[in-house]
Amino acid sequence: MIESEPYDDPPEPKTKPSLRVVERIAEAEGTDPAELKPPLGDVVDASALDRLFEPTGRDDAIRRGSVSFRYCGYDVTIRPDGRVTLE
Repeated sequence: MIESEPYDDPPEPKTKPSLRVVERIAEAEGTDPAELKPPLGDVVDASALDRLFEPTGRDDAIRRGSVSFRYCGYDVTIRPDGRVTLE
């Protein structure tokens, strides 16, 4: 399992989850993020993925839960604290 570091508290601006996924997989593969095939957007809606982890309008709290999907041969899980796990 490959796990990213959680977001620093608070980075401005935060790295979007979609970008963090691409960066982590590129790192694991030893390649440039732009070279990943297929592009992340061909597998999941990257902007919807990012919106899932934005603070809520009501109280600026981060949403709970996680999202998992398969990309570039990895089972990817994004957690609400910003960690991206690749299995």
